[in-house]
Amino acid sequence: MEWWIEPFALGFQQRALVGGMLAAIMSAVVGTWLVLRGMSFFGDAFVHGVIPGIAAAVVLNVNPLLGAAVAALVMVLAIEVVHRQTALSEDTAIGLLFVGMLALGVVIISRLDSYTGSLTSILFGDILGVTMQNLIGQAILAVVVVAATTILYRPLLALSFNREKSELWGMKPNRTHAALMVLIAAAVIGSYQSVGTLLVFGLLVGPPATAALLARTVPQMMLIAVGVGVVSVWIGLLISYHLGTAGSATMSMIPIIVFFVVLAVRRLMPRRAEVAHV
Repeated sequence: MEWWIEPFALGFQQRALVGGMLAAIMSAVVGTWLVLRGMSFFGDAFVHGVIPGIAAAVVLNVNPLLGAAVAALVMVLAIEVVHRQTALSEDTAIGLLFVGMLALGVVIISRLDSYTGSLTSILFGDILGVTMQNLIGQAILAVVVVAATTILYRPLLALSFNREKSELWGMKPNRTHAALMVLIAAAVIGSYQSVGTLLVFGLLVGPPATAALLARTVPQMMLIAVGVGVVSVWIGLLISYHLGTAGSATMSMIPIIVFFVVLAVRRLMPRRAEVAHV
């Protein structure tokens, strides 16, 4: 029993667990729509897109949430401009900004004397450095993300399966898409302290992808994704404590491993059923 309890005996360890779970909840809820819409590449690029905003906020000593929000807005507008003003596909625009925004973030943060430490914290998080103030901010964003997803459930569902029908039904797909971008930004902004801007993608896509293998309805998928994300954070911190690995990286790796385990089990089960039938 001590093996399970010891990693969470101290206050900063408990805050790490709560912060990671809040990040997992936000990421799983928003990530469900990314997976359903086949927007995983966009989600990855979007995660990188907030890096220069956070880096600029650190350099200017202002709230990183503000910087991330501004960077997210610039990222979305830039993708739309490239897509609409050129013959290039949206994927090309995303690819250009994916690298450009990441490079800009590193250039900005390199202006600091504490370049290495600041860059590591932004990219890979500092799960053991989560404060009570961070948790309050995360909790507020988590409530906003879950509440907004509940309110926008039908428009988001319609947009995920058929954009044209969504428009015919008067659900305003462009506004719904914009709202989803805001929710993604909120989830990333609320998670970067705990998981880091790069590693949060593991919680954003891993749990919903696993849930997609098991669920039959979207609500089931979302609940399973939240469950997988929360358990991944808990197991990740346990492993991190006992093996001395990086907490944020271990948490982000677990849902990816779970996905492939579930996939392998699903592939093996039909074969076993066939053997038993024979």
